[in-house]
Amino acid sequence: MPTRQHMNHRRRLSTKQLVLIAVLALLGSGGTFALVTGSASAHWRSNSGHSGGWQSPSPGNSTKADNGGQNNGGQNGSAAPSASASASASAPAGGGSQTNGPSREDFADIRSVKPNVQRAANQRGASRGTFTARCGRNENKHHNPDNFIVAPGVANGAHHVHDYVGNLSTDGFSTNESLAAAGTTCARGDKSTYFWPVLRTRSANDAPDADGNTGTILQATSVQLVFGGSPTSKVTAMPSTLRVIMGDAKSFTNGVANAKASWSCTGFENRQLTDKYPLCPQGSRVVRTLNFPNCWDGTNADSANHRTHIVFADGAGRCQAGFKAVPQLKMRLTYKVPQGPNFALDSFPEQLHKPVTDHADFANFMPTRLMNQVVSCINGNRNCG
Repeated sequence: MPTRQHMNHRRRLSTKQLVLIAVLALLGSGGTFALVTGSASAHWRSNSGHSGGWQSPSPGNSTKADNGGQNNGGQNGSAAPSASASASASAPAGGGSQTNGPSREDFADIRSVKPNVQRAANQRGASRGTFTARCGRNENKHHNPDNFIVAPGVANGAHHVHDYVGNLSTDGFSTNESLAAAGTTCARGDKSTYFWPVLRTRSANDAPDADGNTGTILQATSVQLVFGGSPTSKVTAMPSTLRVIMGDAKSFTNGVANAKASWSCTGFENRQLTDKYPLCPQGSRVVRTLNFPNCWDGTNADSANHRTHIVFADGAGRCQAGFKAVPQLKMRLTYKVPQGPNFALDSFPEQLHKPVTDHADFANFMPTRLMNQVVSCINGNRNCG
């Protein structure tokens, strides 16, 4: 015969069971199944081989650039995704999390993107030449989380790590005087500073830093810094110390008005993405394209918001009244990354490592003679450098 202690123990177990049954009933059958069997997380792990992984989609089921990886509201056209499909759709990309990003919806198979590049037609008087600045690929690993243009005198003012080429001294405390006195990685004595946020490979085992950036920094396989002309006019020289920024490091929260950077893959550069990371076919490399504004107000080397003194031309390539065309810097960076959504930009914590936050910075410290050569090459329709 059971003792009173045994009977009380049985009653306590029965009470717990009743509470669990009530909770499961509230969740519904789909939630009950997932909670009891763990099927949603099991499905994710079985597809990836490890938590947080994912394989590049095939062209037949590829992610469309304009719908975030969904086909008409459900995966594969289904009216409503299953519990396991919902778990997969919201799962983070490799090494990411729901709190610091990016998510799988931030990636798109480049083969699913239609050609979308348009260029302004050259008109009479266009400046069609180029000048290439040769500054290396940051082989000396010049990195810091500063930005002397938008956060001068502040350590860790960017809250994300930058790659630097050119001026060897660039940090948050750089001044015109310190930059002019420093060495450079560029040829021809170009002491300009060129910088952009690092790209990292990521895995589920990476530990984030204090700002939520995680993974192994990738060195670009190529860095092209090309100054070009205007399709409507000749260009004039940039002033020394001119500061120029492109893109918006906070465009995920600010909106996309200044989101000018784009992403693609080698062999597919007639297809550009602004709000998705590209998933490239085997053998193709990720490409970041960062084109800078090129219409200068003729007076100021900087402005309060670091934008109004130098702006973009209109769709036809014309500068607005009161502005003149200067050489346009175009950065092209390529990277060898693992297959799948296992890479991301460094970013401010609240920007969730979204690709739309890509950006770059430039400050002109070319010797006057070199800048004059740049202008001569561009206006003379020659390719120099």
